[in-house]
Amino acid sequence: MRREFSAGGVLVRRLRGRWWVAAIRPAGRPEGLWALPKGLIGPGEGPEEAALREVGEETGLNATQVEKLGDVRYVYTWAGERVFKIVSFYLFRYRSGRLGDIAPEQRIEVDEAQWLPLEAAPKLLAYKGERDMAAKALAVLEEKPV
Repeated sequence: MRREFSAGGVLVRRLRGRWWVAAIRPAGRPEGLWALPKGLIGPGEGPEEAALREVGEETGLNATQVEKLGDVRYVYTWAGERVFKIVSFYLFRYRSGRLGDIAPEQRIEVDEAQWLPLEAAPKLLAYKGERDMAAKALAVLEEKPV
């Protein structure tokens, strides 16, 4: 079984007294399908670096890392081959940029980016592991706002 290692981020921003999370709609996916930015860890790249890069590439935002939230593990099939994947997720705080202001070459990966209320993200995100990471981020922020 092939193995893949990816990294992604729960990028949050406090606005009008609420926490918001940057979510993406992956290219070709139906309207309303929201996911967290993530991607493969490149050669010579650490998971933290990859997560920060992917968050920037897929949302157009600059962020500061807060802490690691955890890993999501799953198996999927690609071209008839089973792949065991681990995605390390990190909590990031918004620093600057405009959501959705992404490079044209990223449009092959991302159709749309949107701020979602963080407290609703555990229901709005499409994938269970990502919903769990959003819930973890909310718990961290409730305990010690960054």
